[in-house]
Amino acid sequence: MKKLIFRKFNQDTLKFFLTSILIMGLIVWTLQAVNYFDFVTKDGHGLKVYFYFTILNFPKIIHRILPFVFFISLFYTIKNYEIKNELSIFWINGITKISFANRLIYLSIALMFFQIFLGSFISPKSQFKAREFLKNSNIDFFTSLMKEGKFINVTQGLTIFINKKNDDGTYTDIFLDDSRGNNSKMIFSKNGSLIDNDKQKIFNLQNGKVINNDKSKVNIFEFDTIDFNLKNLNSNTITTPKIQEIDSIILLSCFSNFNINIITEFDYCSEKMRNDIKQELLKRFYKPIYIPVLTILCCFMIVYSKNNINYKKNSNIIFLTIFFLLIISEASLRYALSTSYSLFIYLTIPLLFFIAAYIIFYKRAKYA
Repeated sequence: MKKLIFRKFNQDTLKFFLTSILIMGLIVWTLQAVNYFDFVTKDGHGLKVYFYFTILNFPKIIHRILPFVFFISLFYTIKNYEIKNELSIFWINGITKISFANRLIYLSIALMFFQIFLGSFISPKSQFKAREFLKNSNIDFFTSLMKEGKFINVTQGLTIFINKKNDDGTYTDIFLDDSRGNNSKMIFSKNGSLIDNDKQKIFNLQNGKVINNDKSKVNIFEFDTIDFNLKNLNSNTITTPKIQEIDSIILLSCFSNFNINIITEFDYCSEKMRNDIKQELLKRFYKPIYIPVLTILCCFMIVYSKNNINYKKNSNIIFLTIFFLLIISEASLRYALSTSYSLFIYLTIPLLFFIAAYIIFYKRAKYA
């Protein structure tokens, strides 16, 4: 009977949790997707690239909001059970409040390990894939960026300026500055038109001249017509992975000064990056420890009955305490590595907070 009761409570909590995290995740994802739209399309990428890039960033969102959503889910479920007198079923069947709290702590520890797995492996891997997808994609949205009176430099080393766009889709007075290779060149053209289809993507230029700058030599020649290839252009988008996108094994190896040659391409193992790596590792492997802490604080809800005159006041205090604790867990990480003393405080606060909260809960629950 006890197992059935706990199973029902866990199912209600997880059902509310999964529903809430999906809805909130989609809301945050939608807001970020709007920002990503400008970020991707302004660099000349198409909608396919935009879609995959935003989808692959979804695990990161889930990882960030998981502790807050779990706190809301647990707080709501306990309060809802109390209001409906369903918590009394636990006490009638011989389940003590301490035993009830211990079961929730076990659940929170399981969720803590899931948060570590999500933040240490799933989220960095998906973000890295998003960056790689962006890096390997062509600028298939480039031609739609061609506007008159505007410098277009979405690809590194190439600048295009169009003075006028005609009603028939052609262009007048075109300037191109191409310094992508060893030799730079400038192209001036009186007229031009875009040919954009599945087979080719070129800028057909007429009546102009090309200035080739080959080291110390300058060659100038005129042309009647010339095709400038716009296919397989590289974007100006930052394609170097950020710290939060690097695999945890690589960061741990870098931090331990092992296998440094794995990531020397991105210079993550330099001394100047040591604190950034420490902070990222703390965020991935240690910060989830706050999940059991907020769980034991939620358990104080069962100490007070709804018939208690101070029930609403105590509920509000518990809610605000946990809310500010989540803020502290986010803010304190920024200053955890400023000194050895601050790191020691950051590491010990959640442990001491949990132990102190459990002792206080144990004493109150035992005589409640």
